[in-house]
Amino acid sequence: MYQSINLHDFREAFRNYGRSNNFSYDGLEILFDGLEQYEEDTGTPVELDVIALCCDYNEADLDEINQDYQQEFADLDEAMEWLQDQTWIVGYTAETVIYQTF
Repeated sequence: MYQSINLHDFREAFRNYGRSNNFSYDGLEILFDGLEQYEEDTGTPVELDVIALCCDYNEADLDEINQDYQQEFADLDEAMEWLQDQTWIVGYTAETVIYQTF
């Protein structure tokens, strides 16, 4: 049984699980929008499993991406270009990228 939720409910679920620091305020909106678009595009419902989403998706800045993947990207655009070849980029903010972990 699935229940439709809105962005507020989505953010609240992360707060209730003590995972509100895994994504920024804007990052959660990008993730929510990306998952809704995925559902629409594929017809496959996505379960709101906060722990699984925290394992399956990441929000990182340039320094974190360089460190996590042992790279030396000069800027976020270069990092996103590389990430796009590796995984699904859900979206980005001015300073971070939200992507499916791999």
